[in-house]
Amino acid sequence: MGGRQVTDWQGKRVTVAGLGVSGIPAAKGLHGLGAAVTVVNDGDDERARAQAADLEALGITVRLGDGATLPEGTELVVTAPGWKPDKPLFDAARAAGLEIWGDVELAWRLRGPGAAPWLAVTGTNGKTTTVQMLASILEAAGLRTAAVGNIGVSLLDVVLGDEPYDVLAVELSSYQLHWAPSLRAHSAAVLNLAPDHLDWHGSMEAYAADKGRVYEGNRVACVYNLADKATEDLVREADVEEGCRAVGFTLGTPGPSQLGVVDGILVDRAFVENRQKNAQELAEISDVNPPAPHNIANALAAAALARAYGVPAAAVRDGLRAFTPDAHRIAHVADVDGVAYIDDSKATNTHAAQASLAAYESIVWIAGGLAKGATFDELVAGAAGRLRGAVLIGADRALIREALARHAPEVPVVDLDRTDTGAMLAAVREARTLARAGDTVLLAPACASMDMFVNYNKRGDAFAEAVRGLSPADG
Repeated sequence: MGGRQVTDWQGKRVTVAGLGVSGIPAAKGLHGLGAAVTVVNDGDDERARAQAADLEALGITVRLGDGATLPEGTELVVTAPGWKPDKPLFDAARAAGLEIWGDVELAWRLRGPGAAPWLAVTGTNGKTTTVQMLASILEAAGLRTAAVGNIGVSLLDVVLGDEPYDVLAVELSSYQLHWAPSLRAHSAAVLNLAPDHLDWHGSMEAYAADKGRVYEGNRVACVYNLADKATEDLVREADVEEGCRAVGFTLGTPGPSQLGVVDGILVDRAFVENRQKNAQELAEISDVNPPAPHNIANALAAAALARAYGVPAAAVRDGLRAFTPDAHRIAHVADVDGVAYIDDSKATNTHAAQASLAAYESIVWIAGGLAKGATFDELVAGAAGRLRGAVLIGADRALIREALARHAPEVPVVDLDRTDTGAMLAAVREARTLARAGDTVLLAPACASMDMFVNYNKRGDAFAEAVRGLSPADG
């Protein structure tokens, strides 16, 4: 990726806040550049001790169970993105006049001359899918790229590695953006905005403002969602480079400087000559896997960023065709007696579940888990006409049951009063009794999984295992 930014890290005393997927690469990377690194971590469990031992073997100091105190002599703090801004460690750092960087900020500052530009994606839902679609499109264009960032691949590892890239597809969370004030992407997209992580940010306004940081300093395009005015508002508020354009995407017919859908075709009216009159066909809806409405929106956003980088239309089509979504994202598990069983365990909040429910006409809905402070009235009211029935599981299922009673009183509801992992098998069997040929049994919990499962993956696995255990006409 070219040489490092010229910075003398030798002996610079850096405190890294937090172990984990960002803290460990930050500590190792800074140590490799000659910094004197101390890692502080709130936890002191078996896993943390094992991680600490690995770092200490390299000569890195680690303090476990003490994430509140700023080590003496600290000159810079680099934090894991999930650490809340009001932690005492940061108060002490600010009082000392120190800068606080996240791992993304550190990666951005360590880029060398001629480094690969970043195409950045954020939003409440759809980030990972969109970034993976974007990387697939870029690869189809013959570009050296990687899907990195909040997707689980450390930006630091990429920036400090030897692999040369032409362009990076970067997923960024609101946490990461909060701690990355210097980031300036080639082009960026905010897919959507819905209440999430408000306990961390303090308010919806602060959450939106952190998301909007992704547009700051964009050079070519700020991509926004025509169906979500808040994303366009963030574009209007951003300070971008001269010549940077606002580019919208829509599931309807696009206007000039927009991408959209016409007669089943994804169409570009933004990156064409004479966009007042002309349009470029990019792909068919059938090229998008799966072709649910919110996933088509993801594909349009990915296409917009790729086109902003100069990718030809054929590569958009080929990249979308080659893309395979991750597990537990509106994944078709099986058809049993004419009923489709769909695993969207990744729908861990109401906004994601709303998009999932909108993709099917007649649904037996399996929902519930940890609500994280969410309310369900808007979600249920919008989906009421599509619901054949509902099966509720998890600690906060009563909140969904009450919303169903208010907004869909005619929909039959099975309330499973259990939170053990075996509840999923019972839920699938109950859903089967409610479903008719042509229906969809949809796991779209609208809640987090940790009351019953380690994560949403395990929840989806339990659903898929239960479905595969069904035999035709045994219900």
